[in-house]
Amino acid sequence: MVGKRGAAVVLSSLLMMGSSWAWAATGQADSGKPSGEPSGEARESVLCVGASKSDYDPPLTLAPQQSRIRTTAHYACGVEPGGTVPAVGHMEGVAPEASCLGVNSSRLTETVRYGDGKHSVIVYTRNTTVRVAGAITIRLSGEVTEGRGKGQAARRTVSGLPEQLPTECLSSGLTGSTGWAQLEIHP
Repeated sequence: MVGKRGAAVVLSSLLMMGSSWAWAATGQADSGKPSGEPSGEARESVLCVGASKSDYDPPLTLAPQQSRIRTTAHYACGVEPGGTVPAVGHMEGVAPEASCLGVNSSRLTETVRYGDGKHSVIVYTRNTTVRVAGAITIRLSGEVTEGRGKGQAARRTVSGLPEQLPTECLSSGLTGSTGWAQLEIHP
């Protein structure tokens, strides 16, 4: 029998898989360059998955407050048909009204460094947070502003659990969370 936390993780994982299939189907349908794009500039889709760890300063409580968010993700990225490279993503930003109920931020920036020497700088400007049975799923969306995928849409989905019991929201607060992240860059 699966407990509440297990069910939340399974549900979050299924949501992430579903979004991958939707983006993969879109990528197959639009494999060419948009009109007016200079020749020689390939538009490539990127799909990365891996472990993600976030830290909150100050810790999250039930009362909304400004909090600095720092995240590190260790990805395996599919960067071309059949090609996979390791990557590390570092994200940092300020959430003006973060709490245990949701981490809403107007702007976060992630720099992804790929094992093949390339990089992507992604600016996320939109987010949604869903909390189910203690697990949290955060979806960020924005655009690649520099490097691999420049000018393309980016979406980062992370499903995770707090590093402490949710009851910490009532006292000292949650200092961080760990989870499984998926990063999609698509024309």
